[in-house]
Amino acid sequence: MNLIKLVIAIIMFSFITPMSNGQNKKPLFKVIAFYTAKQDQAHISYVHESNRFFPKIAAQYNFQYDSTNDWSNLNETFLKQYQVVLFLDSRPEVPEQRAAFKNYVEHGGGWMGFHFAGFALTPSEYNQDWDWYHNEFIGAGQYKGNTWRPTSAILRVEDSTHPSTIHLPHLFKSSPNEWYSWEKDITKNPDIDILLAIDSSSFPLGTGPKPYEIWHSGYYPVAWTNKKYKMIYDNMGHNDIDYENKTNKELSFQFDNDIQNKFIVDALFWLAGVKQK
Repeated sequence: MNLIKLVIAIIMFSFITPMSNGQNKKPLFKVIAFYTAKQDQAHISYVHESNRFFPKIAAQYNFQYDSTNDWSNLNETFLKQYQVVLFLDSRPEVPEQRAAFKNYVEHGGGWMGFHFAGFALTPSEYNQDWDWYHNEFIGAGQYKGNTWRPTSAILRVEDSTHPSTIHLPHLFKSSPNEWYSWEKDITKNPDIDILLAIDSSSFPLGTGPKPYEIWHSGYYPVAWTNKKYKMIYDNMGHNDIDYENKTNKELSFQFDNDIQNKFIVDALFWLAGVKQK
């Protein structure tokens, strides 16, 4: 009887083991997201939304997603575990953390920053006091202005050959967003490859009430990469919030948009240096 039980156990194990291995297979790459989530309800909403969205697509596409609001983790030892770093809503402020990040991307680490991660304005709580990051790495310099309210835009693919955009239609409608303009004209920077821009069919963009918060013309890049690094800056990342009635109710979400999501997924694989099957 004992022999029969042993044979049955071996047969059952042979069926169970492959299933277990399939459910626990090694991730293709690892992503770490840093965030603050302390100022502006719209940015806080986006962080929470991101921390719901990225674990879902990580499971779907077999990569590992971790997140932390402890910026002291931005150090060489911790970053060695990850192929891609995300800045969801801000940037490091401590010199040692900034140096560790610069070293990470200069040695091939991938980075994607969203919306407020590119913000700097002097004087403000986020002064432009990091020339390498804002002027060289992202390349746009200081924040110049923005649209209001958060509204959808028609986005145009500017480089259809880039791995992050090859599966996108030439034009698509974005989720509602607050759109930034910048101090520097990145079209004149030979290191910058603009991936997405606001199409002129979007104008007028914004609803005000202040006239300068409504854009009627101009060229506004939305996502781009610096060819000297494995990086993408993406201006999307500001949900619409009911500030007027002081309910802080979320009125829109960034990831309710399959085309926009495809851009992010393909960007992550490119940043990680992994080909999708």
